[in-house]
Amino acid sequence: MIQLNLTRPIAFFDLETTGVSVASDRIVEICILKVLVDGTKEVKTKRINPTIPIPKGASEIHGIYDKDVANEPTFKSIAKSLATFLENCDLAGYNSNKFDVPILVEEFMRADVDFDLKNRRLVDVQNIFHQMEPRTLKAAYKFYCGKEIINAHSAEADINATYDVFLSQLERYDGVEFENKKGVKSIPVKNDVQALHDFTNLNNNADLAGRISFNDKGIEVFNFGKHIGKSVENVLRDEPSYYSWMMNGDFPLYTKKVLTDIKLRMTQNK
Repeated sequence: MIQLNLTRPIAFFDLETTGVSVASDRIVEICILKVLVDGTKEVKTKRINPTIPIPKGASEIHGIYDKDVANEPTFKSIAKSLATFLENCDLAGYNSNKFDVPILVEEFMRADVDFDLKNRRLVDVQNIFHQMEPRTLKAAYKFYCGKEIINAHSAEADINATYDVFLSQLERYDGVEFENKKGVKSIPVKNDVQALHDFTNLNNNADLAGRISFNDKGIEVFNFGKHIGKSVENVLRDEPSYYSWMMNGDFPLYTKKVLTDIKLRMTQNK
């Protein structure tokens, strides 16, 4: 296996968290693989008490529950030693620039530990993957069908290529097992439109823009802003002006329609 050409250590790290909000969620586990200049490696894994409840949905993904971290140290209590371990290290991970690095820095800031990124180089393995294996129609047509699109970006050529890719996917993945983030295995790609609908709709949104989504109990919750994760009905009941703010704001018309439907439903259920 290739040995990294390093001028200083690089720390590959991954976080398990209470959720995906950089501003409000917390780390429950961190694993760091530090590669030194001579190629030797150090691994540290630590569970952390986030000081807030871990939502059931998050626990089902990473398998860490409140009871598992009740007696673990808080991030604040290990922040200085962690910063020392990462001193003079570049940082790397998978989707790390968008998720892991921002959350880690946020935790350091809450702990009043100066964790400066200015002189650190950041390597995101996912970005290498996505740029070298682009997720475009042209790339998909080449991968699945072994052809180049003639007159790419004309609507007719693109939609014909899309249909050919779709048929090739049905053939390629016929009977192929898939395991989701919760470890549930299935054979999702079938010659069945309902099955394909279920597989390709990755976000359980109530509106098309993803501003309002359904939680694990099927209740509409806000998916942005100061009320993220809160029941839409509860927010509209406790802060009626929020409805007017959204209706007068720069939100898609369909989002406003969904919001209005919820408000009308509340009125009818009184």
